[in-house]
Amino acid sequence: MGATWAAVGRAAGYLVVTLGAALVSLVMLPLTAVAALTAPIGRLGLLPLWVRTVDGWARWHRTRAALLLGAPVPEAPAPETRPRRLLRAPSTLRLGRWLPVAPLLGLPFGLLGLTAVLMPPASLQFPFWWALPGETTFLWLTVNDPVTAACATAGQLVGGLVLLRWALVPAARVHARLTLARLTPSRAELLAARVDELSRTRADVVDSHGAELRRIERDLHDGTQARLVAIAMQLGVAKEALAGHPEAVAIIERAHEGTEEAMTELRELIRGIHPPVLADRGLVGALDSLAGRTSVPVRLDTADPGRLPAAVETAAYFVVTEAVTNAVRHGSPTAVDVSLSREGDVLRLRVADDGPGGVDEERGTGVRGIRHRVAALDGTVRVSSPAGGPTVVRVELPCGS
Repeated sequence: MGATWAAVGRAAGYLVVTLGAALVSLVMLPLTAVAALTAPIGRLGLLPLWVRTVDGWARWHRTRAALLLGAPVPEAPAPETRPRRLLRAPSTLRLGRWLPVAPLLGLPFGLLGLTAVLMPPASLQFPFWWALPGETTFLWLTVNDPVTAACATAGQLVGGLVLLRWALVPAARVHARLTLARLTPSRAELLAARVDELSRTRADVVDSHGAELRRIERDLHDGTQARLVAIAMQLGVAKEALAGHPEAVAIIERAHEGTEEAMTELRELIRGIHPPVLADRGLVGALDSLAGRTSVPVRLDTADPGRLPAAVETAAYFVVTEAVTNAVRHGSPTAVDVSLSREGDVLRLRVADDGPGGVDEERGTGVRGIRHRVAALDGTVRVSSPAGGPTVVRVELPCGS
């Protein structure tokens, strides 16, 4: 019996608070309209802040409902904060569908709870009504004598206890289930949030990896390469000093040649990690340098893309380098056209040559390498290479911050 009335107490508290929450939600509806009207103002005006506020309000409702039912609080992704995605985000749509319904659900259930709680103590007033001057009417009953007052008191007391004992707990649980049904994210929303989180995590990993590669490049350039240069110079001095000892000179010459070869290999390795020209001159300057050292004329149509994430800049450079190298090595073109442009948060690259075409991705690794590098940044690659040419490689890389 004690457990039963404890459950009744929890349900009564839940429904009374629900009535107050419904009134707050009712006030929030016109405020939502005001926030929506500010959307045309820069970066959606007050709407992002208001969506976060409504999301916090919804999380409180979801937690209350789950605790009443003894269920785990449903997982929910954080509200979208990027203005361009805010209006279409599943979390925003879910909150927009719930907020107008919250007062419609909360007011009747809350009034039921408040009525059930107030009826027993309110019944104690009837014994005093019959003594009042004039006639006092409760519903259809005129309370003008002690017997009628006693009947009214007993009727309201019994009705209130019946509501408390048998109606409040089911009503509270129904409201809690309806609230969770409205506020629990769908599997599609959770999956979309997970994919978005993985995309951001992968972008962070790519950026960290790029930063580490640049650190390794600097260490090799400033440390190992400088030491090899010093060794080569010392070997040259030693060869001059031992000019009268042919055997020693031959050994030193071999060591000097080996050092030069190691330096050449190291320079190639450094260029493969992070080309120094990219760090020194930026993407457009690096492409100019690429065009200058290519044996086939390379016509550039490049507009300054502005500030780009380091990973995107590096990927774009290597994509163009690989595409131009493939064209020169396998296509024997008379010219290669390279264009670069930025449209919003998308960097577009196009490499076209007038070679014989017929690129077969299964027989080489060039295009596959481009696809793998672009896929790491959620970009897209389209290759058109009909027999007889031309071969056109189009790449789009997301470059939003």
